[in-house]
Amino acid sequence: MGREIESNSNVAFDCKYHVVWCPKYRRKVLVAPVDARLKEIVRGMCAELRVQMVEMEVMPDHVHLLLAAVDPQFGIHRVVKAIKGRSSRLLRQEFAALRTRLPTLWTHSYFVATTGGAPLAVIKRYIERQKEV
Repeated sequence: MGREIESNSNVAFDCKYHVVWCPKYRRKVLVAPVDARLKEIVRGMCAELRVQMVEMEVMPDHVHLLLAAVDPQFGIHRVVKAIKGRSSRLLRQEFAALRTRLPTLWTHSYFVATTGGAPLAVIKRYIERQKEV
């Protein structure tokens, strides 16, 4: 993926973010079939929010997400809040074990970094290889 400039009615932008978040207490609850369902939910949310999901990997105790085309006027904070909010609600509805083991699915915090400091391919490869580590 090269430099792809996006735009809305008054802003041209090239915003790419590496986002990481964890379940409450860093519990290892993101395993099959929860992990597959989480990926479906995030893909749907990204399409709805018009954000490009470049890569995603779900580890048992955290999630890596590489996003592009995030409108700076909407903000990465709103994207993350929307994804975490809906995924928590849906996953807890669909998987009873998530309701009994955790008061809420996600911690309030998350990590986000712009990817301008490293080539996108390097970060993408890092996320793709998470399960090999």
